[in-house]
Amino acid sequence: MKELEKIQAKQQKVQNEIRQLENRQKILLNRQSDAERRARTRRLIEHGAILESVFPAISAMTGEEVKAFLLTVSHLPGVPELTQDKPESPGTE
Repeated sequence: MKELEKIQAKQQKVQNEIRQLENRQKILLNRQSDAERRARTRRLIEHGAILESVFPAISAMTGEEVKAFLLTVSHLPGVPELTQDKPESPGTE
């Protein structure tokens, strides 16, 4: 009987460890998700600020108007070729 109790106690201990590791994994996945979300938010804000600095009239437009504007600009001659490869910013060599 004592052997059976030892095995059951060990099994319970292992199950507790598994639960703890699963919880740690969830915490780490949440942290990763939060970091990715913050990075995306930052990128969107930076890109929006750049867009507004280049085209000041954008700030008074609605989202749909901005989208229509950008679609129009994207169909100008030569623009599709610019978006094929990432252009290097001046001074970033």
